[in-house]
Amino acid sequence: MTVLRSILLFVLAAVAEIGGAWLVWQGVREQRGWAWIGAGVIALGVYGFVATLQPDADFGRILAAYGGVFVAGSLLWGMALDGFRPDRWDITGAVICLIGVAVIMYAPRSA
Repeated sequence: MTVLRSILLFVLAAVAEIGGAWLVWQGVREQRGWAWIGAGVIALGVYGFVATLQPDADFGRILAAYGGVFVAGSLLWGMALDGFRPDRWDITGAVICLIGVAVIMYAPRSA
């Protein structure tokens, strides 16, 4: 149950951070205005809070592992909202990152 909770928190964090960054991007680069930028800043704050809910207490481990989730999530976000089509190297890199997440977060450790 702890692993499932951790994975769900990583997904929620990715939606908040990637979504927040995308909203800021839309507000600035696509000139959609301050409301988009403000919503993005709020979403980025939500990301920071969600990361604190991970069951592991080590900040460095959480953020290092989340980096891999961010990589894969960013590719998925680009596909879903911007029409981006990853090539085999994008997908290979994302899979490698997710394997890294699994090793960092869920490998057995001695007490």
